[in-house]
Amino acid sequence: MAYKRVFVIVMDPVGTGAAADAAKFDDVGADTLGHVGEAYQGKLHLPNLAKLGLSNLRNTPIEGVPVANPAIGDFGKMAEISTGKDSMNGHWEMMGLPVTKPLSFFPNGFPQEIIDKIEHFSGRKVIVNKPYSGTQIIHDYGERQMKTGELILYTSGDSVMQIAAHEDIIPVEELYKICRYARTLLNGPKYIVGRVIARPYIGPDKDHFTRTANRHDFGLKPTGKTDLNRLHDAGYKVIAIGKINDIFSGSGIDQAFHNESNMDGMDHVDEVMKQNFTGFCFTNLVDFDAMYGHRRNPIGFGQALMDFDQRLGTVLDEMKPDDLLMITADHGNDPGFRGTDHTRENVPLLAYSPSMKNSGQSLGTRSTFADLGATILDNFNVPAELGTSFYDQISNK
Repeated sequence: MAYKRVFVIVMDPVGTGAAADAAKFDDVGADTLGHVGEAYQGKLHLPNLAKLGLSNLRNTPIEGVPVANPAIGDFGKMAEISTGKDSMNGHWEMMGLPVTKPLSFFPNGFPQEIIDKIEHFSGRKVIVNKPYSGTQIIHDYGERQMKTGELILYTSGDSVMQIAAHEDIIPVEELYKICRYARTLLNGPKYIVGRVIARPYIGPDKDHFTRTANRHDFGLKPTGKTDLNRLHDAGYKVIAIGKINDIFSGSGIDQAFHNESNMDGMDHVDEVMKQNFTGFCFTNLVDFDAMYGHRRNPIGFGQALMDFDQRLGTVLDEMKPDDLLMITADHGNDPGFRGTDHTRENVPLLAYSPSMKNSGQSLGTRSTFADLGATILDNFNVPAELGTSFYDQISNK
């Protein structure tokens, strides 16, 4: 074991350009980081990500983010092999369990038999039941929901069911109970959906509704053993920050923190960095995705990146010689692209330790996200079932 503590931060969904198979997803031309940089016209200030090599890993540097010469860490990209482009696919693949069979999608809404069962269980009528923007749907139907107590149910281009309700009308715990039931209907064999998401909101009227941090993802349980399980079973501590615990249904996780926001998530990272443990801390920061990517807001997206970069400086300063930090993403969600769905992109791969021997190297384009998990396992001398480790390139030995 070279590194005692390994930290991975997932910038959900900070893609770095269309993947080789982007045409299959109608995502040719997507480039989350590139388009955010263009929107800022050279004023995107990411000094810490820059010195780690964020522009180095690209064929074309991000506007405003200089190429580091040399970078203080190693840098590259990862390509996805899973069939989808959402958080579950990305995170499961990072941990050695790619989703190789397509999940169920509902571009025309969920079957009536599913809706009937949810209505019977909840005692509430279901409305909408079609693909919709999450913020637009509460604007369009939120006032009605407050009057009737109905459930606003919708989907997207992902394998997901989302149920929205005003917290004053349907208490959060009741909404969670309904979502837990809906989860039981979508575990197969007929319908298999990646996530059921509770989407509570607050506010007096359509012009002031906001979604709250009480969002909860009820994910499909991992269909096999993940690298989190392998680390846990080998006696290493596994810590989850953000929606990681939801994505893996708690499997293989020793300690979990719920995030209110990206900054709250970074507070948790700072807290965990003060712990004396041997193992892995896995963090997801979702504001880039939920607040700016889906809303196609490149300016807000860029500001969130700059806010994160500032907090990243503290992490870099606090790292111990036997700490390893890796920064990546789970998919793209280009705020400068058409539509409102995730985009099929390669994701950044940045690796840094104060004691890294060969910094400034390119890690190339990894053929699967699973290389990340394989590398972590390699560090802890735990066998991997999928992925090619790049541990030798980033080691401090």
